[in-house]
Formats: sequence, C-alpha cells, structure tokens
Amino acid sequence: MPSDALPLFAGGRHRLDDGTPHREATYRTLIGLLAVTGMRVGEAIGLDRDDFDAVGGGLTIRRGKSGKSRELALHPSTVAALGNYLRRRDQPRRPPNTPALFVSPAGTRLLYVNVQNTFQKLVCRVGIAPRSAGCRPRLHDLRHAFAVRTLLDAYRDGGDPGRRLAPLSTYLGHVDPGKTYWYLSAAPELLQLAGDRLERRIGGGA
Repeated sequence: MPSDALPLFAGGRHRLDDGTPHREATYRTLIGLLAVTGMRVGEAIGLDRDDFDAVGGGLTIRRGKSGKSRELALHPSTVAALGNYLRRRDQPRRPPNTPALFVSPAGTRLLYVNVQNTFQKLVCRVGIAPRSAGCRPRLHDLRHAFAVRTLLDAYRDGGDPGRRLAPLSTYLGHVDPGKTYWYLSAAPELLQLAGDRLERRIGGGA
C-alpha cells in the first residue's frame, strides 16, 4: 500500500517569502507525507516523534478521526525523508512537553489554519489556478489522489482492483468502506480503465 516518495520530498524551488530553512523543510516534508500516505492533515500535524518507527518503517496514527488509531507502513524513501527531517541541525528548540514530529520555527506543534494558509500561498506561487470558485486546490485533494493512484496501479498491473479496496479503506482510516468508494467515484481515469477492462471481458479478451 505505501507509495514511493514524490518529488516534493526532494527539492524546494518554490520558497516561502517568510520561510526559514527549517520552515521550508517542514512544509516540504509534511506535504510530501500527505501525498504518499493519504493521511488527513489533522492526523499528520498530530503526529509525535515517537509515532515514527524508523527501524520498522511505519507510523502510528493515534489521533485519527472518531478517535480511531491505526498503523501505516511506509516506503523506504519516505522513511529516509522523515529521518532526514528529524536529523536537521536547524531544528528549533522545543518548549517543554512538545513531542510533535512537525514543529513551527517556534518549536511548537503546527496549527491547522497555518498549514492551510501556507499551502494556499504555495499553490499561488507555483501557478496552480482554481478551475472555478467551487473547485480550488486543497490539501485534502492529496488524500483523494492517493486513493485514486492506488486503484490505478492495480488496473495497470493487471491485478484485481476490488481486492485492494479493503486494505485501502483501512489504510485511509475509513470505518465505512463506502467512504472509500465515494473517493473513487468521480475519477475519470478509473472509469476509463474499468470500462476498457469490461469491454475486453465482454469481447473475450484478456
């Protein structure tokens, strides 16, 4: 289930005007983690350092929706990226009792509203324009994209996408698998691949 790390982990051509190297590294790593795990924003900023198992290659989500906890397996490149972030020498001094994995330049846990505002600044910086007033780039879209990519991989590998739905639902933290179906219902790429496979079966193809 874990996806490999995206280029977001690798570089930082688009810098924040008010960004320190630590702040830029924090958002590069945070956004990359959201993209390759599909976790919720609140879950990511709620992570503590102890929730990251570098040896076992996983994360424990303890502050999931509805109070549910779960464990996520990580791709080795993602493990390496998180490890590099935590080993940065410019990590700010943390106030007492601040175990957060991702911290602000003040050493405190990130706030949801600040993360959202920073993401919107980055979206504008790279020139991603909204399609309409009701269709704007959101951090939550990374979660949707992760779910779609997982099923696209199953189709392209010739596997059974249906068999990936239950593990995907668990990985995303959906108590009701119907929520996962909703994520996938409006993906044109999936509809096209499903239609192509159906036509081949009706026509007697592979």
